[in-house]
Amino acid sequence: MPPSPPIVLNAVTFAWPDGTLALDRLSATFPAGRTGLVGANGAGKSTLLRLIAGELSPSQGSITVAGEVAYLPQTVTLDVGATVADRLGIAAQVAALRAIESGDADPRHFDALADDWDVEVRAAEALRSLDLPAFGLERRVGELSGGEAMLVALAGLIVRRAPVTLWDEPTNNLDRAGRAAVARAAAAWSGTLVVVSHDLDLLEAMDQTAELYGARLTLFGGPYSFYEAELAQRQAAARQAQRTAEAAVRAEKRSRQAAETAIARRAKQGKKERGSLPTILLNERRKHAQESAGQLRVTLDGRVAAAEDKAQAAAELVREDVHLRIDLPDPGVAPGKRIAELIDAAGRRIIIQGPERVALVGANGVGKTTLLERLLGRPVTPGSAVAVAAEFPAGRLWTDRVGYLPQRSDGLDPAGSAVDAVRAVAPEVTVGAIRSQLARLLVRGDAALRPVGTLSGGERFRVALARLILADPPPHLLILDEPTNNLDRPSVTQLTDALTACRGALLVVSHDHRFLDDVGINVTLELTAAGELLSA
Repeated sequence: MPPSPPIVLNAVTFAWPDGTLALDRLSATFPAGRTGLVGANGAGKSTLLRLIAGELSPSQGSITVAGEVAYLPQTVTLDVGATVADRLGIAAQVAALRAIESGDADPRHFDALADDWDVEVRAAEALRSLDLPAFGLERRVGELSGGEAMLVALAGLIVRRAPVTLWDEPTNNLDRAGRAAVARAAAAWSGTLVVVSHDLDLLEAMDQTAELYGARLTLFGGPYSFYEAELAQRQAAARQAQRTAEAAVRAEKRSRQAAETAIARRAKQGKKERGSLPTILLNERRKHAQESAGQLRVTLDGRVAAAEDKAQAAAELVREDVHLRIDLPDPGVAPGKRIAELIDAAGRRIIIQGPERVALVGANGVGKTTLLERLLGRPVTPGSAVAVAAEFPAGRLWTDRVGYLPQRSDGLDPAGSAVDAVRAVAPEVTVGAIRSQLARLLVRGDAALRPVGTLSGGERFRVALARLILADPPPHLLILDEPTNNLDRPSVTQLTDALTACRGALLVVSHDHRFLDDVGINVTLELTAAGELLSA
C-alpha cells in the first residue's frame, strides 16, 4: 500500500474577516519531495502556505499534514527587531544553555534545551552551508541586508529539520551567490519541501510543480520547464476545442434556421391546398403540422443549447490571465537637469542627471539599501553593513521630487488599509481614483480595504507602487530597491514597460539581470565592501 501524501487538502475554503474569498473548496495533495508552487500574483499561494503551516485556519474543510511543519514566510525580513537567534529558531535553547553554563540548574532550562547541547554548533554549520559568516546571535535583523536576513531564516530551517517545510520566496533580495546557496540547500533537502517562488532557476530544481489557478491546484509531474510545456500544450488543445465547439454552435443554429424556413414554406403550401380539401381533413393536417413543427423546434433548440453548453465548458478551459496595468506619470525631466550626486569612500563623485538610468549592484550585505537610505537622509542603523561608509557622505539630492520603493515595504502601516496607505501620500486624490488605480494593479474590491498586514508581498509591493503612481507632482527620480521581488514574470514585464516609457531618472538596486537589461540601464555601479563605487 503506497504511503499517504504528506499534505492533504480537503475542500479547503478560506475567507478574510471582511468576507473576501481567498480559496474556495480546494481539494488537492502534495507529494513527498520538492514541489514548486506557482501561480499569478494574488492567486493565494502565500495564503495557502500559511494555512498549511497553521498560521491561518480554514473557514471550511480540513488540512492534514504528516508531522511537524517549518515555515519560511516572505515577510521574514520585515521583523527588523528580531535577533539572529530568533530567526535561527534557537533563541530559547541558547538562553537555556547560557543559564545552565552560568550555574543555574533550574529544570525549566533543561526542558527548554531538550538535550540539544550542540544547537549552536549546528546553527554555525547551517550558516556556513549558505556561505554566511557566524553572525552574533544577538545581532538584530535590521542590521542585516534583506538577503542576509532571508538566508539566516533559511539556516534556521536547516537546523530545525522538520518533516514538512514551506518556503515563500526564499531568493528575494539575494545575489547570484545567495541564490546558488538556496539551490544547493533545496537539492540536499530531505523530507517534503514546498517552495513558492518566481525564481525560474530554483523552480527548475523542483521534482514537481503545483499550480494554483482559479481556486484549483493542479500537479504537474516535473520542474517548471515541464509545467510550461505541458500548460502550453493543454491551452493549445483547449483553444482548438473552443473553436470546434463554437463552430458546432454555429452549425446547429444554421440547422435551426433552415428548419424554421422549411416549416414556414410548408405552412404557406398548406394554405394554397385548403380550398380543395374538406374542413375536417384541413384541421387534422393543420394539427399534425403544428405538432410536428413544435417537436422539431424542441429537438433543434435542445441541440443548440447542448452545443452552447459545450462551447461554454470549452471556453472556461481557455485562460484569459489578467496582468498589472502600470502607467507611470511623466515628470518631464530635462536632459541636463541635475538630479542627484553619489559620493563613495574614495571621494569619487557620480552625477545622475536628466532621465538617466543607474543600476546599483553588489554582493549581499555590502550596504546597497543603506546607501540609498542615507542618500534619502534616513539614519544609518548601528551595526548595519554600510556603517563603515558612515564616515563619508553618501551624496546629495538636487530635487525633492523623489519616489522611493523600499525593499522591505516596511514603510506601510500594517494596520491601515491599502487605500489609507495611498491617501497618506496623495491626500488630494479621491478614494474612487485611488481604488481605481489599485484595481489596475490587481488590488481589487475588498482587498483594497483590508489591513496591509494581511496582504501578500506582491500585493504590498503594488500598494507601494500605487503611492508612486499617484504622487503629485510626479517624482523626478525613482529609487527602486529590488522592485521585482514577489512579482510574477508577466508583472515584471509590465513594470519593465512602464519604466522604459518613463522619462524620469531611475536609480535601481536589483539582482535580476534580465530586468536591468530590459529597462535600459545607462550606468552600472558596483558597491564594494569598502564603500567604493566602481563602474561595472
